Amino acid sequence: MKYSRQRELIYKTVMENPIHPSADTVYALVRKEQPTISLGTVYRNLNLLVREGMLQKISFPNVSDHFDGRLEEHCHILCQQCGRVYDMDSPRLDIAALQKRPGHFRITGCHIYFTGICEACLKHFNQFESEDEFL
Repeated sequence: MKYSRQRELIYKTVMENPIHPSADTVYALVRKEQPTISLGTVYRNLNLLVREGMLQKISFPNVSDHFDGRLEEHCHILCQQCGRVYDMDSPRLDIAALQKRPGHFRITGCHIYFTGICEACLKHFNQFESEDEFL
């Protein structure tokens, strides 16, 4: 892959962002340093970095894709209130045992995700619940 200053900036932005940004978030952050960059350039470079194995794309139903630089096996949890995506240690799966099951599959990957409400959103909602204003 040929070097690109824009691609390096996009990659660095994802790697430094613990909430796994969407392409729109990456675009907003990168524009602070590179105001002339286009949203299309951000999308193309994110997809190239995914194809090259440098980032992973996290897909949830009905939500924009998010991007993660942590490549080792782990799960993700999506806050249903604020939309942030967090890492979760993954449960250990016995891939070797799964490979031996009937069905003639060669397992090449597994994606497990969870949904819930993050601590910050829970604290915010609990503040309103105590005042009987929530709901």
